[in-house]
Amino acid sequence: MAVTPATLTARALLLDMDGTLVNSDAVVERCWRRWADRQGLDAAEVLKVVHGRQGYATMAVLLPDRPMAENHADNAVMLAEETADLDGVVPVPGAPAFMDAILSLPHALVTSADEALAQARMGAAGLRMPETRVTAEQVGASKPDPEGFLKGAAELGADPAECVAFEDSEAGIQAAKAAGMRVVGVGPRAAAFAPDLHVPDLTRLRLDVAGDGTMTLGVVPE
Repeated sequence: MAVTPATLTARALLLDMDGTLVNSDAVVERCWRRWADRQGLDAAEVLKVVHGRQGYATMAVLLPDRPMAENHADNAVMLAEETADLDGVVPVPGAPAFMDAILSLPHALVTSADEALAQARMGAAGLRMPETRVTAEQVGASKPDPEGFLKGAAELGADPAECVAFEDSEAGIQAAKAAGMRVVGVGPRAAAFAPDLHVPDLTRLRLDVAGDGTMTLGVVPE
């Protein structure tokens, strides 16, 4: 008997940026390899934990005995490096059409990047910047803390239970679930962390909108 693919319904969408809308892996890896070299750490091990969190939070995981003030100082340097380096930053396949499709629907960007980095990467990828967004400056705790997603839902006037988050990383998926949201996992990283729905990229996402604004999300069959 054929298995019917799962679908999710939502009143609002909360969108991560890196790895979900924008493929910035090339610059992220360049910057973090340099940081790992400066710290005498194995770059391959560092790259396993960098996705999804704010930089200072990643540094705290990797260097648990270092004063947090040093992590915040290094994070400021890292953000400047990442904002200046846009080589290889491209949209995730399907992201431009997806952003066009949700233009009039309730949605917000919820990213671990600060405003300057978010503007730079969305611009480099040729993607529309959502009017509602929660960036690093607006939260006190990094993903996997749910603060950013809860703030995004509040700004949209949406119940978290009626929101669907789009994420690619373990920290991001944990944050969305902790906020009480269901999750569409985007890309190869996400598949390992039990999202409610998984698509290899946004070309495989199906979006239907009912007359009352309810969104139904599913997977386009191969």
